[in-house]
Amino acid sequence: MGVQLLLLEDDRVLNATLKDFLEDDGYSVDSVFDPYSAFEMSYKKRYDCYLFDVKLPYESGFDMLSKLRASGDKTPAMFITSKNDTASLKQGFEVGADDYLKKPIDLDELSCRIHALLKRQSRDDKILVHGFTFDIHSKKLFLENIEQELSTKAGQLLQVLIEANGRVVSSEEIKNSIWSSASEASDGSIRVYVTQLKKYFGDNIENIRGIGYCLKR
Repeated sequence: MGVQLLLLEDDRVLNATLKDFLEDDGYSVDSVFDPYSAFEMSYKKRYDCYLFDVKLPYESGFDMLSKLRASGDKTPAMFITSKNDTASLKQGFEVGADDYLKKPIDLDELSCRIHALLKRQSRDDKILVHGFTFDIHSKKLFLENIEQELSTKAGQLLQVLIEANGRVVSSEEIKNSIWSSASEASDGSIRVYVTQLKKYFGDNIENIRGIGYCLKR
């Protein structure tokens, strides 16, 4: 599928220009014109990078990224903006931006910055766990660079167990972490995904009866 980008730019001409350039550069790009549409897309789909303007209708790009970060979304993000004062630059990084590119945009520079940002994020996102490599961002599991079969929910569960660092995670905590609605979650569903993980990790995943699950360190 390639690298997935979400572009938020309310200037329709610039939006189209950036989208065309980035797609020609090999990226898959979803482009939107307002924060509400960007929020909707971010919940529907997992992206590798966000490219946000700052001056937007309804609310600023700063406000939007701040909300995404508060929700636990760690997707790499770059602001593309005409706001070039030091205070705005500082605010952009304070709300969780990974990079900040000032308009007018040099398209080749934009491409280089995206590549560097994704390369840096790729290094940060990979964790070694019991002989496997787990990519925190994509929720994919690898053995000797070969991707293993793992459902999205099983990948989310594995991340919860890894981040617990050997602590027992209650079933309730798991439900709250990987399901958006309590009505969708059940102990039976958790057991299905634990079984998937045990295929790779065996007895390193423990079921503490009546309490929850843990992944041995």
